[in-house]
Parts: sequence; structure tokens; C-alpha cells
Amino acid sequence: MNFFGHLSTINHHKWLVMQHCFKVGLYRQGLLHDLSKYSPVEFLAGVKYYQGFESPNNAERRAIGYSRAWLHHKGRNKHHLEYWTDYVVDGTHRYAGIKMPVNYVAEMLCDRIAASKTYLKGQYTDAAAYDYYMHARDVYLIHSETRALLEQWLRMLLSLIHISEPTRQAEISYAVFCLKKKKKNTQIKTKSPTHKRNSRDSNNKR
Repeated sequence: MNFFGHLSTINHHKWLVMQHCFKVGLYRQGLLHDLSKYSPVEFLAGVKYYQGFESPNNAERRAIGYSRAWLHHKGRNKHHLEYWTDYVVDGTHRYAGIKMPVNYVAEMLCDRIAASKTYLKGQYTDAAAYDYYMHARDVYLIHSETRALLEQWLRMLLSLIHISEPTRQAEISYAVFCLKKKKKNTQIKTKSPTHKRNSRDSNNKR
């Protein structure tokens, strides 16, 4: 049990995520990131099962067979791929990953980088987030397009391992900007025919 150790860990992690989110233009998400960790169900478990070198959720799982803190956390934080799962309406009742919005995939990347920095400390390299993901890649329940985007960004980070921090963030920021712009243009094109029909109908009524 370590009250101040856990508080320091989650504060440090949140600060790192906020810095990364701000650099890619996700200001609101950076400010609101992981606020549920300060709720009693998550915070008290973190204090009780504090490790310092890994998430206390793992220690809680080993102790009681599951993590109450994680069950609470994953349903309130949209940057976790586990939030984006649901039943498929195809008669099979199977669970599947739902396509994540781009801004939450970007926050997930910031979260993975920050978590690696928090727990690895001086041993951190830009390969850490990629390695952590690949360790459990085949068991993740994740939408194929979300998987492709996350892996693209993780490989981008890996390829920039010898590049300065500002350049790495600029590359990722540009990628996020392009994807958001592409999504916005797609939505405009989708709405345009309907908008034109409504305009014609209004003119005819006049």
C-alpha cells in the first residue's frame, strides 16, 4: 500500500499524456485524460496494489482474479480500445471491436507512450510502445481499421527513434491533421446530395 507513490505515478502519467496530447492538438482530451483514476474505486485499488514498475491493476488481478479498477476505468475512457467493443448483430452474438474515432486513437497512442515512460523510466526508448503492443497484438479485440492506424503510428514512432522529440511530435501531429481533414471532407461529400435535394425541394415549395 502506497498512497503517495500511486498519486505521484498517476499525476506524472497524466502530465505526460497531456503534454503529448497538446502537441497533437488534442487539448480537451489532454485535460480530461484518465480523470476516473481519481475516483474511489480506481484510486483506492491503485493505492492498495501499488507496484511502481507496472499497473496496480495487474496486482489486483493476481490477488482476486480480476481488476475492479480496470472494469470501472475501461467503460469511462474512450482512448482504450476495450471501450469500443460490442455485440455484432449478425446472429452469432459474438463480440467485436468497433472502429475508433481518429482523435481517440491518437490519445491512445499518447497514453501508450506516456505509460511506457512512466514505468520504464530511464530505460524508455521509442520502441517501448511498439514492443508492448506487439506482445499482446494477437489477443486484442480491435477493429481492423483501428488496428491498421494504430500500427501505422507505432511504426512511425519506431522509425523516428533517432529523431528529436519535436520532429517526432510534428510527424504524428501532421498525420492526425490529415486524417481529421480526410474524415471531414468525407462527411461533407456524404451530406452534399441530401443538402442539394433539400434546397431544391424548398425552392419548389416557394
